[in-house]
Amino acid sequence: MWAVDRVRDEDIENIAVIETRCFSDPWSPRAFRDALSHHRIYFACVRDEPANSSGAARVLGYVVAWFAGGEGEIANLAVDPEARGQGIGSALLDAALEQARQQNSGQVFLEVRSSNLRARQLYESRGFAEVGRRRRYYRRPIEDAVILRRITPAAVNQNSER
Repeated sequence: MWAVDRVRDEDIENIAVIETRCFSDPWSPRAFRDALSHHRIYFACVRDEPANSSGAARVLGYVVAWFAGGEGEIANLAVDPEARGQGIGSALLDAALEQARQQNSGQVFLEVRSSNLRARQLYESRGFAEVGRRRRYYRRPIEDAVILRRITPAAVNQNSER
C-alpha cells in the first residue's frame, strides 16, 4: 500500500522521469529541486513499497502547490502512466486541498489542458469549476488552458457570516 508523503531529495530523479512521460513541456529537475527547498511550497508524492528492505521506493505520482494571500495554486500534479487508476491522483489532490485548508486559502486555482478530460473530471469531482481560459497557452501541441477554481468550505462559511 502507499501513502502521501513529503518529497525527499532522492525522489527528484523519479519525479523528473514521470514529468517527461506525462507532459510535452516538462519542468526541469532543477525546478523540482527549487520547489523542494522553498518552505512555502507543498511538495508531496506517493511512493510504492520497495520489493525488499534494500530496495528504494519508486515515486508513483506527485503534487506541487503553493499558498499565499489567502489563495492557493496547484501548479503540478502527475501520476506515472503505469500507476494510473489506483486513486493516486485523487489522494495527491486531496492532500493538497487539505494543505490549502490548513493554510486558510479561501480559494484554490489550477489550470489543465482543455483536452485532458480525465484530469478535468477529477478536479470537478473535488468542487473545481471553470472560471476562464488561456487561449493557446500550451505549446506542444498548441492548446487552451482551462482555469479552474475551488472555493473552500471555510471561505463559504466566512462569506455567509457577513
